Amino acid sequence: MTDEQFPTSLGTSDADHIRLLGHEVADDLMGTVGFGELAFWLVALRRPTASEVRVFESVLVALADHGFTPSAIAARLTYLGAPDSLQGAIAAGLLGGGSRFLGATEDTGRYLAAALANVDGDLPTRDSEWDALALEVLAQTRDAGEFVPGLGHPVHKHGDPRTPRLIAIATEEGLRGPHLQLFEAIGRVHPQVLGRTLPLNGAGTCGAALADLGLPVDMLRGFSLLARTAGLLGHLAEEQRQPMAGRVYQQVDRNAGYVAPQ
Repeated sequence: MTDEQFPTSLGTSDADHIRLLGHEVADDLMGTVGFGELAFWLVALRRPTASEVRVFESVLVALADHGFTPSAIAARLTYLGAPDSLQGAIAAGLLGGGSRFLGATEDTGRYLAAALANVDGDLPTRDSEWDALALEVLAQTRDAGEFVPGLGHPVHKHGDPRTPRLIAIATEEGLRGPHLQLFEAIGRVHPQVLGRTLPLNGAGTCGAALADLGLPVDMLRGFSLLARTAGLLGHLAEEQRQPMAGRVYQQVDRNAGYVAPQ
């Protein structure tokens, strides 16, 4: 045994106490702090304001579920094969969180944060100035042959209903910051650069909103996964009540056609 210390600002416990973020879990936090508020606090190491909690929890709600997405199907099929492993089914659903699904939140936050970090001088204050910055950022992305995260949606071709609602909530709470404003400008001017019109998707808007809350952009995908965990729990509960994974498996298996290798 050595005297080496392993410092943490999160949780500790002993025989009589469980402490979290400098507070007694039982006496100070339980029944007082909501789960979303606590998740924010654990990452930021500061207790969010009521306005921040409203925006943050709106993001979690927006990202919780989107129907039979690959993550939900993966979770249900894993549960079919291992009904004794609920944790495995949830993990299977979360492991596919990447650039195409669930990753747009972090990717968009990173993209916007990088663009803002490269601004010389003061940030824009008027829509026309934000539009000019957005045109510059988009042109650089196009010329580099890179992808603009947060644009387009496979289902909501003409507008993601989550986007205007989240912007409205952030505005109501005085939290429509530079990331959201730049993202909105990208939504206005991108046809001039890309030659086509795409909607600002909800996941990207969530990334902008989370970045405006001051949360680390390297952690934003974690919040997507936190939200989707609730959705996956719902899918697995429904799978218990109304199983469908077996039919998905049988449909694919029965329609599998052998093709000789080339």
